[in-house]
Amino acid sequence: MALNKISSADYTDFSSKTYADSAAAQDITLYPSSFRTDAAAEEVGFWQNNDWINQLGAYLQVSELGGMIDRKAQYVVGKGFKVKTFREKLKEGLGMDSVSKQLSKIRGNGLDTFNSIMYNAVKTYTIGGDFYGEQIRNSRNELKNLKPLNPGSVRVVGSNKGIVKRYEIYDFKEINAKPTILEPEQMFHLAYNRIADAIHGQSLITKLMPIIEMRQEAMKDLRVVFHRYVKPLLISSVDTDDTAEILAYKNKMDSAMEKGENLVVPKGVVDSIEKISIPQYSTLDPLPWLKLLQNEFIKAEGVPALVQGVSSQGTESESKMLYLSWQQIVEFNQMFLEEQIKAQIGIDLEFEFPADISPVLAVDNKKDLSPNSKDVALGRGKNA
Repeated sequence: MALNKISSADYTDFSSKTYADSAAAQDITLYPSSFRTDAAAEEVGFWQNNDWINQLGAYLQVSELGGMIDRKAQYVVGKGFKVKTFREKLKEGLGMDSVSKQLSKIRGNGLDTFNSIMYNAVKTYTIGGDFYGEQIRNSRNELKNLKPLNPGSVRVVGSNKGIVKRYEIYDFKEINAKPTILEPEQMFHLAYNRIADAIHGQSLITKLMPIIEMRQEAMKDLRVVFHRYVKPLLISSVDTDDTAEILAYKNKMDSAMEKGENLVVPKGVVDSIEKISIPQYSTLDPLPWLKLLQNEFIKAEGVPALVQGVSSQGTESESKMLYLSWQQIVEFNQMFLEEQIKAQIGIDLEFEFPADISPVLAVDNKKDLSPNSKDVALGRGKNA
């Protein structure tokens, strides 16, 4: 008779064959923080975003976050730009058509247009806090190109007066290579949501990092729960404590589960196979928690669900007010972008808002205050 020992118990290798991404195997701390502030004696400090790779990973991996940032950039760029003036061109007596024609030749890395560069800029400064674009000019100091740079490769160096002194561009492929130095007038730098005397912007990802981690954790847990509805765990009671025999049985069971086939064993070898699944309603309902986390995403940048194509389950009036508040955020970003383009590049332009709701609200307000409206009847109208 076999000597049954508790040390003979073993587990299957089912997860590696059919469900490698189980929550138990994952590290939920996705985005370690990093901050550098050291400098030479004559400089007050420098900034280099060493967390850019993780911030970009969050944007690419978390659907709500990526969709929110994409939608923001689409609204800020809107229907494109309209040129007002161009300082250098006006000195030459050339009109706005010539400026628009010049901007139409800007190709960034070769695949860009000016609008796509601005779309890239809004996404980049929202993700990492800063957008960097090298200004390439000809001998007459005319802007010929605007080339987006990797934010993680750029170091901003500040003087002891707290003014940006220079930009150092590092090549990750060549560790010992000297950085390329760009003067402030050679760089188009968008430092979004800058705080106090900082020489850099603030990343949206940083303040959302705890929410991102909780969302990732909840989604992974929920994935396991739903998976166990379909493919429950199996516990087998076998009449042996021989390690080799248990290993052979385990491999055959895993193979059968992986292929979705039945398992046939000799009589008396397996005493029982117990199915362990997660019964429905046996755990907390995760949907309110996920909805709460989604609302935190909305609060962080003010992108309402309806803008992202998700029903807000509210009234029409509520939806209009949410859109109006979102419009203020978009217009602020447009103002920031327009002012920086004018100050750093010399182009005076404006971005068209894709869909202004203010006229609709004005019409609604007139209807509400018409002589036959309920407000007038109750003494609240302008004619009351």
